[in-house]
Amino acid sequence: MQNFDSNFVHTVLFWLKNPNNAEDRNTFETSLKQFLKDSKYAKTNFVGIPPAPSRDVVDGSFTYKLLVTFESAEAQDAYQVEEAHQKFIEECKDLWKKVVVYDAKGL
Repeated sequence: MQNFDSNFVHTVLFWLKNPNNAEDRNTFETSLKQFLKDSKYAKTNFVGIPPAPSRDVVDGSFTYKLLVTFESAEAQDAYQVEEAHQKFIEECKDLWKKVVVYDAKGL
C-alpha cells in the first residue's frame, strides 16, 4: 500500500447524466478503475460516492468523487495527457453532465 502523498492533490467531482442507470454506473466505474490501475503518475487514489448528508454544509449532489495524489504538479500535468487518462475520458465523457476539479499543493 502506498502512503498518501500530500505534495499535490487532485479532486474531481462527477455528476452523471443518468445517475440511477446501473449500466452507466458500471461503465463509469469499470473504466475509472482501469484508468487508475494503468496510470503511470497517480500515486494514491480514492473513489467514492456521497453518503447521506449529515449537515447543511455537506454537498452530496455529485455522483462520484475521485481524489488522486501526485508527487508534484508536473506529475499531475503529465497525468492529464497520458494515454490511460485520455482513454477514460473518451470512454466516459458522454456519461457525465458536469465535472468540477479542485487541485491543491501541500503546504
